[in-house]
Amino acid sequence: MTQRASGPADRATYVFAVARTLDPAVVADLDGMTAGEPVRLLPLGSLVGVVQSVPAHDFTDDAWQQRLSDPQDLERCARSHNEVVSASAAHGPAVPLPLATLYLSDARARQALEAEADRFHAVLKRIAHHAEWGVKVYSPPASPPAGAHRPAAAADRGRPAPGAGLAYLERKRGLQLRREQHHEQGLRIAEEVDAALAKLATAARRLRPHSHRPSDTQGSQVLNATYLVAEQRSHEFAELTRALRGRTGASIEISGPWVPYSFVSEV
Repeated sequence: MTQRASGPADRATYVFAVARTLDPAVVADLDGMTAGEPVRLLPLGSLVGVVQSVPAHDFTDDAWQQRLSDPQDLERCARSHNEVVSASAAHGPAVPLPLATLYLSDARARQALEAEADRFHAVLKRIAHHAEWGVKVYSPPASPPAGAHRPAAAADRGRPAPGAGLAYLERKRGLQLRREQHHEQGLRIAEEVDAALAKLATAARRLRPHSHRPSDTQGSQVLNATYLVAEQRSHEFAELTRALRGRTGASIEISGPWVPYSFVSEV
């Protein structure tokens, strides 16, 4: 659906979201992607698009590639996009469109979006009165093996005793076995947490876990998932995560509620 501007037109139509209905005043005062142009509604038959006219030269392929290489500029664009989407979704279900969804004119945008009307209606029905919640689970830190911090005796610092090499290999094998067992324990915790939360949620998606935990190098991330949760069950969802934290001994981080970006492309 994304069509970046590449022609000679001075203005292009940037699309933030699609909704059934929306008061224009909800988004009129937002800056959107460019200052000086109002965020407005584009009629799409039984739907409306939340759009803004933007300078076409700011969203050519070359301009967007430069933006991708500038983390600060990219973050600014993502925040501006999400601000409009979140404001729209605060007043009813709204389908967020991907960052940089752009058409060469209102007419092109209307034609493309109206062709997707059936899908938009299905998505709006699915996400109505729902929000997205993110959950990250970190396995409990592994306990150090017994004697791991035992100070070496004077004799130990001299000539190696007979069989010391074999004992060293045995310790290494034992350490590797404990690591594997700890990893398996973490995976079992991930499955337990995901299964419990998925039963309460309307839909769930498991994402690739991060390779390490930025704030704590001891605990490894074993679950990175997101859940579509009905608004009336959000308190129950938060309570369940706390119960699972106590039951498993794992660190469980919950974030949300968010606009359900992760659950609009599956319909």
